[in-house]
Amino acid sequence: MVVLWASAFPAIRVAAPELGAVGLSVVRLAVAAVALLALAPFLEVRVPAPRDLPLVAGCAFFGMTAYQLLLNTGELSVPGGTASIIVAAAPLVSVGIAALAFKEKLSAVRVAGSVVAVGGVLVVCVARAGLSLSAAVWIVVAAMFVQGAYHPLSRLLLRTYTAVEVATYGMIAGTILTLPFLAAGWRQIATAGPAAWSAAVYLGVLPSAAGFVLWGYSVARLPVVTSTSLLYLVPAVAVLVSFLWLHEVPLPSELGGGAVVLIGVVGISQGDRLLSHFRRVREPAL
Repeated sequence: MVVLWASAFPAIRVAAPELGAVGLSVVRLAVAAVALLALAPFLEVRVPAPRDLPLVAGCAFFGMTAYQLLLNTGELSVPGGTASIIVAAAPLVSVGIAALAFKEKLSAVRVAGSVVAVGGVLVVCVARAGLSLSAAVWIVVAAMFVQGAYHPLSRLLLRTYTAVEVATYGMIAGTILTLPFLAAGWRQIATAGPAAWSAAVYLGVLPSAAGFVLWGYSVARLPVVTSTSLLYLVPAVAVLVSFLWLHEVPLPSELGGGAVVLIGVVGISQGDRLLSHFRRVREPAL
């Protein structure tokens, strides 16, 4: 799952220049939706209740439609490894939304982790573009924000539906929400070459459809701490795959900033647990 999701960033770099941001979004989401629909009878995917359709649409807009359009646009200029490091900070947004909308308590450790991670994101953003920051970098940052918004919204659906069901609903609704943009990308879809189409189909079948199925499988069988902690490997693997596939060499400052981002995100998600464990260890035996 980690390798598949990490490989999506360089694959976008291959497909987006010819298919365009819109064309790639439509093709990737449609392929993923068809693949998940084909698996739906075997995975016992239920039809969502009508009352949950607005929430499904919200999740699809943020996590599929807006995220795909923004990330594809940004990666027309931003290297795949760099984009993966920026997107890795999405939990920052998730924590903020959870605190504001769902009244989840923000501990000092989470606040500190957020500050550290923001610092890492800033280092990565200015590594190539300098203090001026390019528009493409800001677009990838926007993709990070909408991806961060998707996670707390999807948690509401996961109270009722399985991870595979939520992914299926998201891909189908995301495809529908992307269709109004199709006219803007139709010419590029029609003229794209085999390499771009192969990368787009790969993105739809493997990172999107298979990736979410594997994610649902792992979440159902591993402790949440274990499964989510594996996601911290995505930027590192994405940088490696981008180097091997596209010969994109990350800057030392990008790698350093990426390490800071991961430290901050680990602090956000695991800091309270680690601090509690440390306090128990320090307590004198009765």
